[in-house]
Amino acid sequence: MKTFTVYLLCVALTLSGCAASPGLRPTHSVGLPPSSASAQAPAPRPISNHPRLDIIVPVFDPGLSEGAAEDGVWPELRRAEANRFAHKLKLALEETGAFGAVRVTPDTTATGDLYVMGTIQESSGEEVTIDLAVRDISGADWFDQSFSHTVAPSFHTNIRNTGKDPYDPVFRNAAYYLVEQLNQRQAASLEQLKMLTDLRFGVSLTEEAFSEHLRMEAGQFALASYPSSDDPMLLRTKAIRVRDQLFVDDLQDNYRVFSDKMDASYLIWQEHSLAEREAEKQTKRKALIQGVAGALLVGLGIAGMAMAPQGGLGTVATTAGLASGVAGAVMLGKSFQTSKEAKVHRDALNELGESIDVELAPQVVAFEQDTQKLTGTAKEQFGQWRAFLKKMYEQERTPEVEL
Repeated sequence: MKTFTVYLLCVALTLSGCAASPGLRPTHSVGLPPSSASAQAPAPRPISNHPRLDIIVPVFDPGLSEGAAEDGVWPELRRAEANRFAHKLKLALEETGAFGAVRVTPDTTATGDLYVMGTIQESSGEEVTIDLAVRDISGADWFDQSFSHTVAPSFHTNIRNTGKDPYDPVFRNAAYYLVEQLNQRQAASLEQLKMLTDLRFGVSLTEEAFSEHLRMEAGQFALASYPSSDDPMLLRTKAIRVRDQLFVDDLQDNYRVFSDKMDASYLIWQEHSLAEREAEKQTKRKALIQGVAGALLVGLGIAGMAMAPQGGLGTVATTAGLASGVAGAVMLGKSFQTSKEAKVHRDALNELGESIDVELAPQVVAFEQDTQKLTGTAKEQFGQWRAFLKKMYEQERTPEVEL
């Protein structure tokens, strides 16, 4: 029995030592860090002579499948994240200073030089992965790349991170990558993209007037020619496009407000979710040690019963059992209390995520002498706006003539 007890103690101490040292964890801040330490890469500098492309960031695909709820994915939260992530990526792209206007839109029907289409692959509070498919106005694919980030367990306990979103690095890294891809492009090809954008917008209003300037090559739009700078049709469509851009600019405040509105509840969800993940990993890590410790206690109990007077060990065991039961009850009570407090924030996020699109108040828009009332979601109002623009263009082309 003595040999069995010593053996279990040795195994337990060995396993606990291994669990406590999962890698190189320096206790000081001098010297070079180990190779596994991650450092934030410096932001790439945009090439100064490159034309500034206008970026369209459609609301992300939430990445929901039919069995999302069964897989532990919170559908309402994902729908809210689809809007928030698009806005966060917009901010990261703007911070690079490499692009022109960066606009979040309900879908890909908006007009821009470059489209950055995102899909949420994972968002657990600890791990976040987004997939970005980037395509220019010609229809050419630039890249399809996934970006991931793991939130450090100590993030939320660091006072310097108060109010910060732990997911910010994934959007920053994605923005840096796009700048690197942009820097590899020739300025002349980017300038042609901006010309194509003018013509694609013109074709959406009147195909017969601009189709001659475009040709198709391997399923992509290419520039065949470009109208003269004083072409009246081009000037007209450019004027309408400016009005269209102003409408989309007005939408940006709605996406910003939506993201700000979910900030408080979302950051609390991220913190609680990370804590739950970390607790789960700690539990799995300690499972083997606890099993050995349990066997050790059994062994010690058997040895104690063999050596202790009758009834003595029973008192000790009963006391230990009661202490464990009280500790367990306290922990369980804290868990329920935390869940009750978290419910307020979960309800807030549920409410935001019930609609997959940002809700807008009805608005009346004007173009020259005509007005139009727009109602519904951002996507619905955007569609109504585009139809209104086309109607105004057609009326301008075929004015009523008095005889």
